[in-house]
Amino acid sequence: MTVNYRLILTLLMLNTLMSCNAALADVEKKNDFINMKKDTIVFGAGCFWCVEAVFQQLKGVVSVKPGYCDGKIKNPTYEQVCSGMTGHNEVARIIYDSSLISYVELLEVFWKTHDPTTLNRQGNDIGTQYRSGIYCNNDEQLKLAETYKEKLNSSGLWKNPIVTEIKRLDVFYSAEKYHVNYYNLNKNQPYCQFVIQPKIDKFRKVFNDKLAD
Repeated sequence: MTVNYRLILTLLMLNTLMSCNAALADVEKKNDFINMKKDTIVFGAGCFWCVEAVFQQLKGVVSVKPGYCDGKIKNPTYEQVCSGMTGHNEVARIIYDSSLISYVELLEVFWKTHDPTTLNRQGNDIGTQYRSGIYCNNDEQLKLAETYKEKLNSSGLWKNPIVTEIKRLDVFYSAEKYHVNYYNLNKNQPYCQFVIQPKIDKFRKVFNDKLAD
C-alpha cells in the first residue's frame, strides 16, 4: 500500500487552517466555474504544487492557480481527489500574456519539467490524480499539443512512448486556498525541499532565458 505523505502533511496543516478557511473555501468552490479565455491553458504534470511553482517563474505568465479537472463529481475536495476515486486530475490553470510567451513555449516547459511517459505517476506520487494531461481551451490548442506530442514521440527523446492525455477542458475547479502559492509559502516543508526545489533548480538552468525578472 502506498503511503501518501503529501496527504498526511496536508491533513496535519488543516488542523490549524480549517476553522478560518472552511466557510470561504466552500463559497469559492461552489462558484468557481471558470470560463476559459483565449490565453489560458490547464496542465496536469503530477503534484500541482510542483506545476504551480515552475510556471510561476516564467516571463509572461500572469497567474497560476492549482485545481482539479476531468472528474466525475462536482466541487471535489482535495481528500476526494487524493482517493483516486473521483477521476479528477491535479492540475494548474495558467493565464499568460501571449505577447511575451507563446503557447508552444509553454508546451515546451510542460514536456521538459515532468516525465510524460509514466502512466498515473510522477516520482513517488502515484495515482490517476497525478496523470500527465493537457486540457485545452480550443481546437487550435488541441491540435498544436497533439502535433507536438507526435514530434516528441518520433524524436526518441524518451525510451517509452508519451502517455499524456490531450483533450478539451470541461470544468476547472479551484483547489482549496491552502494549496495556492504553496511552495513559496512553505519552503521549509520536506516535500518542498526534497521534491519541488530540485525540480525548480533544473528548470531554471534549462529555461534561464525565459525566467521572469
